[in-house]
Amino acid sequence: MKAAWFSEFGSASEVLHVGEMDKPSPSHGEVLIRMHTSGVNPSDTKKRLGSFPELLDNGPVIPNSDGAGIIEAVGAGVPHSRIGERVWVYQAQYGRLHGTAAEYVSIDSKRAVPLPENTSFVEGACLGIPAMTAHRSVFSDGPVEGQWLLITGGAGRVGHYAIQWAKHAGAKVIATASNEEARRHCVEAGADYVVDHRSDGMVDEVLKITGGDKVDRVIDVEFGANLPRVLELIRIGGVIATYSSTVVTEPVLPFRDMMFMDLTLRMIIVYAMPESAKQAAIEDIIEALENDRLQHRIAETYALEDIATANQRIEDGGFYGCVVVKVEA
Repeated sequence: MKAAWFSEFGSASEVLHVGEMDKPSPSHGEVLIRMHTSGVNPSDTKKRLGSFPELLDNGPVIPNSDGAGIIEAVGAGVPHSRIGERVWVYQAQYGRLHGTAAEYVSIDSKRAVPLPENTSFVEGACLGIPAMTAHRSVFSDGPVEGQWLLITGGAGRVGHYAIQWAKHAGAKVIATASNEEARRHCVEAGADYVVDHRSDGMVDEVLKITGGDKVDRVIDVEFGANLPRVLELIRIGGVIATYSSTVVTEPVLPFRDMMFMDLTLRMIIVYAMPESAKQAAIEDIIEALENDRLQHRIAETYALEDIATANQRIEDGGFYGCVVVKVEA
């Protein structure tokens, strides 16, 4: 089969290769999927750059955790009725070497989720890390109906879905954006208000919107950099749900202040989410897809041969939406 892989850490153009590899066979409890698309996320590029130093101990890595395709075969213990099923895939390259950037992937059947007919394979490649992270961020600590939610970086991959989940659940959503294009994306996703997170007056603007009330929850894309202003905006007993801290990679916490605010700090990564949280996200994603209640935003699509370019696009940033590799021509 045709696949992309890396056998050493480094820049995408230097270490990512595309060629022929052995086609996998489904083991007990697994399905074999003919992949159509593979989603590229920052966590995938960070792995390639060496964020998990032991990753290459057992051989080359086929990257990417997200994707979509059609089940072609099943292993023992999996109903044959699943053959021919359209599916989206999550967590493919975690705790194992072979991800979705290949013509075939063999994976635990529960990681292959039915993809409704009204959802394309390209859109299906956005549902793992972006949509599931957003779901966990919004719902990790109970219902949000009637609450004020501040979603930083609302035009980002996760923020885009977080706005939608929050609005579907009846929250009042304030998103942050850094320019007019990002603001437009936040509004299109359903944000009630959008503020400029670069503005010195952001805190006052948010409090003016809420009538002086502090927000109940913050869904945060830059935890370390945003924490000082977040602490000015969140109520006692509030929740900070964060999934990234790229600018300040090792934040220093004002522990005493946060303790006396009785805050919940929720750090989120799809791989480590409880299975119950994954299942809750999957059920809501399927229901939303079937009822056309999720918007998807695709920034770029690339051929498998151009996967290094797709990786570099993620690292360069400056765009809005998912980056997807089309595995099948």
